[in-house]
Amino acid sequence: MQWHKSSFSEDSGNNCVEIASTSARVVLRESDDLTRTIMTGPSVFRDLLIGIKTDVVGTR
Repeated sequence: MQWHKSSFSEDSGNNCVEIASTSARVVLRESDDLTRTIMTGPSVFRDLLIGIKTDVVGTR
């Protein structure tokens, strides 16, 4: 899998979220713990992003 770091992440350090995807899965991980991942389907991930962008899903 090819991992991509968020463009909002800091250039130095490991304070970021990384994402990888296939046609069937989207995988997220924190750069400070590469062994912990969250997997979901593309449509669920798309709905999450839409919710965040439209402020339906709150952010902390």
